Amino acid sequence: MNQATLHQLKVFEAAARHGSFTRAAEELFLTQPTVSMQIKQLTKSVGLPLFEQVGKRLYLTEAGRELFATCRQIFDTIAQFEMKVADLKGLKQGQLRLAVITTAKYIIPRLLGPFCQLYPGIDISLQVTNHERILERMVNNMDDLYIMSQVPDHLDVNFEAFLENPLVVFAPLNHPLSHEKNIPIERLGEEPFIMREPGSGTRRAVQTLLDEHGVKVNVKLELGSNEAIKQAIAGGLGISVLSRHTLLTDAAEFSILDVQHFPIKRTWYMVYPAGKQLSIVARTYYEYLLNAAKEIVEQGNLLSIPSAETISR
Repeated sequence: MNQATLHQLKVFEAAARHGSFTRAAEELFLTQPTVSMQIKQLTKSVGLPLFEQVGKRLYLTEAGRELFATCRQIFDTIAQFEMKVADLKGLKQGQLRLAVITTAKYIIPRLLGPFCQLYPGIDISLQVTNHERILERMVNNMDDLYIMSQVPDHLDVNFEAFLENPLVVFAPLNHPLSHEKNIPIERLGEEPFIMREPGSGTRRAVQTLLDEHGVKVNVKLELGSNEAIKQAIAGGLGISVLSRHTLLTDAAEFSILDVQHFPIKRTWYMVYPAGKQLSIVARTYYEYLLNAAKEIVEQGNLLSIPSAETISR
């Protein structure tokens, strides 16, 4: 490994992450022959094959998997060093990697604007996915912070609540129940129902409440995104349960039904694996998000995103 270079390790890491020389070349702005050559030289330095091809798919060998894990450690250490040096210089720069559940996409990106104004030198990678995929990313230590509505009980993690995330019953604007009060939860069983996909934290919370009260709903559709569900509701295909935050931009198009035992009280958490050393950038965002959530609660209006100046005070 004395012959290996940092550039070769970066090329290998990208190829291993994508499972493709072509996609690694695109990411690194290199030609595919260049990527192939760099990995060939690195393979010679290691003395063992790093990849094997089965059919048209590329897989890491055992040596490749070990080197991939080592590369992640090396690059994390270098990134930590660069950010510490930047902090010593009085700067805030580096990269922030966030992974958030789908319901959080309605507010987290809105809060990133003021953060970027405060720290223009920070580059942000934002992944939006469901609960199960978030857990996979956490196990593989792919991000700095995770925004979730449910803290995993089978993983050793640090977490802190920062904002409520109530789940409410959505219906079309002209739904017959839209003006009724204290609707029995059993009434939901008489309506066509739209559910999130299996693996969704929202679906689990809804199903748990329905099971507690012995209510069986008539599921007409299963959809994998809140936006798709909202379009289906607007089209008169049924009712559903979604985060109240999904109404941030189009509240006038839907009714929220006053159903017994709703809203389902949920909370957004900032989560990261226990033992993980948060980077300076991640710690800065962690504290920023706590302050931003506090401002939102004090203002009592989710649509009113605090300014960068307000949050930084």
